[in-house]
Amino acid sequence: MGMGRIERVEARCIGPPVERRTWSHDLPPQFMTCIVVRATTEDGRVGVGAVWNATSFEFDRYTAEATRHLLPVLIGKDPLAREEILREIRPRVFPLPPGAVAAIEVALFDLAGQATGEPLHRLLGATRDRLPAYASPPMLASVPAYLDFVAECLARGFRAIKFHTWCDPARDLELARAVRREHTGAGVEFMLDVENNYTREEAMRAGRELADLGFRWFEAPLPDHDLEGYRALTRELSIPVLPSGNWVRDLSLFREALRTRTWGAARTDVTMMGGVGPALQAGTLARSAGLDCEIMSWGYNLAAAANLHVMLALENCTYFEQAMPYELFEYGMVDAIRLGPDGFVSAPDRPGLGLRVDWEAMEAATFHVVEAPGP
Repeated sequence: MGMGRIERVEARCIGPPVERRTWSHDLPPQFMTCIVVRATTEDGRVGVGAVWNATSFEFDRYTAEATRHLLPVLIGKDPLAREEILREIRPRVFPLPPGAVAAIEVALFDLAGQATGEPLHRLLGATRDRLPAYASPPMLASVPAYLDFVAECLARGFRAIKFHTWCDPARDLELARAVRREHTGAGVEFMLDVENNYTREEAMRAGRELADLGFRWFEAPLPDHDLEGYRALTRELSIPVLPSGNWVRDLSLFREALRTRTWGAARTDVTMMGGVGPALQAGTLARSAGLDCEIMSWGYNLAAAANLHVMLALENCTYFEQAMPYELFEYGMVDAIRLGPDGFVSAPDRPGLGLRVDWEAMEAATFHVVEAPGP
């Protein structure tokens, strides 16, 4: 099924009026921006793509501003000629934030789903439509606060929880010991994410103890670019060590990291890789290397949806990352991605991204718009 050519496209920066939180002691409460691209065709279809960003001092404009040099390319194009459009826009701005390309590419995928009547995960060849989820909270104040949070998550049906903590080894391990004492043999998986803050020595010591405590994985102990340090941890530790997924954004470097056994499992997402296509390639490369690829899905629901569709198209993604508390990440949505009573999240079954948006709410929280209107 065809559709009309693109006649109008915009990038919209949305700063929802939600509580600002952080996930590391060295970061102030973060401004969380939803950057949304809307591409409208001659026959009135609207393709939507979104990425999420967090910044320390004010909301993000730069991702949308990078699209100012890209969006005009889409005008008059067949939206189903996605690869042709992507080839034309990729060389236009250097350095180009991958999120700028990703938001455009996801909007084109959304239109492709509408053209075929298929949700994105099926368009990508998925053979499943749901995935277990782990709860992923921001940093909390104390060990008792985390223990209360774990109890709340278990009551909601979660069987896996990842902690964003103070990123101080002594305090982080105090928490790890406490949650394991509280839930020994309870059938719940725990992960620790320390946001690239440890030294190599701290990471090695912490990794050994986390392995003894039976944690599922140890995430982002070192800066992602310290590939040698990650390789040493992966050689020495029995717990899978994952990068943050924020800084290895080139498929050739990603492939080399896999070849040299840098990680115990890979990590990336649609925003950081620059789109659904590259994220899917990264996950496939990880599978060929015999590794899981744990796709990030932190952020607002509209951005998380693309990652969920990609995960469902990859056999080696084990969990969806459910950003918590729910309400912080559901602004402007009619539909929301939430854990079901069976401990799984299900993909939207409408065409394309498949989530309905409250555009009135989104427009009310919009603070910056970049437009490429038609002739």
